[in-house]
Order: sequence, then C-alpha cells, then structure tokens
Amino acid sequence: MPEIQGTLGIDEFYSIIFDGEYLTINNEVFETVQKSFDFLKEFSKNKVIYGVNTGFGPMAQYKIKDAETIQLQYNLIRSHASGTGNPIPPKYVKAAMLARLNTLSLGNSGVHTSVLEVMTTLINKDITPLIYEHGGVGASGDLVQLAHLALVLIGEGEVFYKGELRNTLEVFKEEGISPIKVELREGLGLINGTSVMTGIGIVNTIYTRRLLEWMIACSAAINEIVEAYDDHLSEDLNSTKRHRGQREIARAMRSHLKDSTLTRKREHHLYTNNEGVSVFEEKVQEYYSLRCVPQILGPVLDTLNNVERILIEEVNSANDNPIVNVAKKQVYHGGNFHGDYISLEMDKLKLVVAKMSMLAERQLNYLLNSKLNDILPPFVNLGKLGLNFGMQGVQFTATSTTAENQMLSNPMYVHSIPNNNDNQDIVSMGTNAALITKKVVENAFEVIAIEMITVVQAIEYLKLQKKVSSKTKEMYDAVRKIVPPFKNDTVMYPYVNEVKNYIINHQNKK
Repeated sequence: MPEIQGTLGIDEFYSIIFDGEYLTINNEVFETVQKSFDFLKEFSKNKVIYGVNTGFGPMAQYKIKDAETIQLQYNLIRSHASGTGNPIPPKYVKAAMLARLNTLSLGNSGVHTSVLEVMTTLINKDITPLIYEHGGVGASGDLVQLAHLALVLIGEGEVFYKGELRNTLEVFKEEGISPIKVELREGLGLINGTSVMTGIGIVNTIYTRRLLEWMIACSAAINEIVEAYDDHLSEDLNSTKRHRGQREIARAMRSHLKDSTLTRKREHHLYTNNEGVSVFEEKVQEYYSLRCVPQILGPVLDTLNNVERILIEEVNSANDNPIVNVAKKQVYHGGNFHGDYISLEMDKLKLVVAKMSMLAERQLNYLLNSKLNDILPPFVNLGKLGLNFGMQGVQFTATSTTAENQMLSNPMYVHSIPNNNDNQDIVSMGTNAALITKKVVENAFEVIAIEMITVVQAIEYLKLQKKVSSKTKEMYDAVRKIVPPFKNDTVMYPYVNEVKNYIINHQNKK
C-alpha cells in the first residue's frame, strides 16, 4: 500500500492512479503539517503575511481584518473556480490531487491537517472534482483548476463518482465525508501551485513510455517483414554513438528479434562474391524509417527520461507561496508556484511524441506503397485489386492525425501573455502545455494502432506467422483477437478504436 512520506515516484503514481491501490499517510507527515500550521498561525500575528491577512495578487496591498480572514479564503476559492471547456478526465485529476497532496505533506504550506485527510479519502474512494481544461496560465500555479479542487474540499462544486457527475455535498453525505476546516490559508495553500500541470504531465509520461514500447515493437516487426539486414541494430554499430537512448532502443529491438527467422546477416549475402553483378535487385540498405529507428527513438527515450525526472522533482517540491520554514521560524515570499519547468518539459515531450507519430506514419506508408516495399499489394489489400481497398481509407486518418500532431507540437513555453493587472507579467502556460501534450499522446496511439493493424495484415499476406519472432507473434495474436483477417472491405473505425484502446491499456512486454 503506497504511503505519503514526503517523496513520491513514478511507481507510486502508477499504483495509485492506474492500479487503484489505496493510499495512506505516514503519522510523521501529519505531525510535520500540524507543526507548520501551528507555527504560521502564531507567526502571522501582528505581521503582514501574503494570503493570510492580505488580498491576493495585485490586491495584496489591502490589509484584511482579522474577523474577515476566513471569509477571504472562501472568497478566493469561489471566485477562482472559473474554468471552462471540456472536463479533465478523472484519471488526470486524480494524479493532480496526488501531486498536490504530496506537496502539502512537505510542511511548507501551513495548511490544516484536515486538507490531507479529506484529499486522501477522495483519492481512495475515486471521488474526483470536476476540473475544466481552460483557465490556467501556470504562473501562480494552476490557480483556476486547483480552485475547482478546493471548491470540492469545502463541500461545494461537483464531482465524478461511479461514472456520474454529482453534487459534491450529496456525495459527501453518502460517504460520510466532512469538508476541510478552513482556519488560516487553506484557500491559497490549495490553489497556489503547479500540481495540475504536474499530475497531467506524469500521466503523459506513463502513457508515452507505453507508446514507445509499442513503437519499438512495430519497428522491429517491419524489419522482419522486409527481411532487413540486422547490422543497423548491432551493438557494435550503436556503441559507436555515446547516447544512452540510442543504445537502449537498439538493445530492445535486438531483444525483440532474438528468435526471429526473418532478419538477415549482411555477411551471408552482400559480403560474399558479387562479381559480375552491376545492379542489385534487393535493397543494399533499408529506408530511414526502418534503418534509423535507434537514432530516431533514442532521443525520444532520453527526453522522456529527463522529463520524468523533472516532473518527479517538481512533485516532491514545495511549489506554492509563501513558503513556511518551521526550523528557521521564518516565512519566505517568492515564486515557487511558477510553472516554467513543467511547461518546458511538456513541450519537449510533445515534440518527441509527435516525432513518434511521424515515424509510425512513414512506416505505415512504406507498407502501403507497393512500389516502395516490392513485396506487398497496394494498401496491403488481401482482396481483389480495384474492387477492394484494403487499408487505403484508414491511411487518410493516420496522415490527418499525424499532421495535427505536427501542428500541436509548437511550444506553449514561449506564449506568455501578461494578465492579473500585469502582476503576472510573464507566465508559463504550463497547464496548456500539459493538456496539449495529452492530446498529442492520444493522437499518437491512433496512428500506431493503424500501423499495427497494417503490420498484422502484412504478416497475414506473406504467411509469416511461424517465422516472426515470438514477441511479434504475441502482437499479431493480440491484434487478431480484435481485428479478423479481411479481404472484403469492412468498416474500420471500430477496429481502430478497439486496437487503440488495447495498446493504451496494456503494457507491452519488454
């Protein structure tokens, strides 16, 4: 059972968000948070502490009367719960909640311990706040989106529960949950931070790693289908480059192909006596989409690993304002809520995911174009040419979706727009970056799903089921359970959606 102790990693996020494991909080965390709350409550007497006895943002110049400080917190939450657009799916919201819970558990925020208790209960019971996509500029953190979380914690707003959108207070009454106690700065402590962009970002990295594994599998399978020479995957060749990602991708592809009977050794064919040959009928080297996979996916892997590292650093950081330091008995005002780290990493991630979708589209095109591959019928058509169309129609979908990814991969990081009476004069747009990356990842799964169906159709046409590697055969069998071999034209969209759903929800075996 995962436990909040002030440090969370990807494994804990996966077990809670994807596997639904229950979460507990270490008693020492409660003690730390209580000490932080007690200190801030005493320290703020007769002092000006932002967000405790002042207004917010450019309104910080206004001193708040002691009798109105609690109302101030409620006003902040209600006024900023102003998101619009599509609801963020519960899985991503749950990740954001976990990220916020972990940040608050560090004891640098001065919130009441009831915040930790209620958030843990909501996570464990799969009660997720309604949070909208639009509203965050990622500077004072995810103010608008986190305000929707805070709104639920005070017993207001709406939640997703058992697949339905429900009134929060009704669900709380059914489950015996009491709202948090607003006693000091719970409003600001909840909404001032980068937890929504970070939570979405962590889910994005988990899906991207899964996507990369399927991309490796497809790339290896295509090398089998065309009976490619295997030296472009060799350790000797790839070790001459010092990039870890390239070496790992080549190793993974070699592992995938270790029991294949289809890939060939160059020394058995081209390093022999070729006297009298002026033109080679077979390709001496494959096209780049087949031959340069380690060099293309290597940067993807290296980038993904670095993005994941930055996200985990952020989720284990105090990212609100002000920062409470009990040990030094001091409160520091600054800008730890600024989301530039996450914004930049999300832009990097969507770039490499878009490149993956481009690689998948090119590999798909290679299989569909008989003039390129010289071994398959046009569009891997198993029926009657001219009368039937094979994979012709679905290629348009892959091309269109890839083009959208290319457009969406433009950066958000440099799209700062000043707002908040120019108090927030340079912002991160980190939440937008994370949400657009989410879309790019989802798109890439669509393209790879179409490629996988085509790979399986090609294996079917060439009757290679007993010659491909055991890992390619596993992929073949999994797709064949969803998509039967077809010669006659059939409606493709249900199959594409089912394969997409399969590869999103199943980890490919390494």
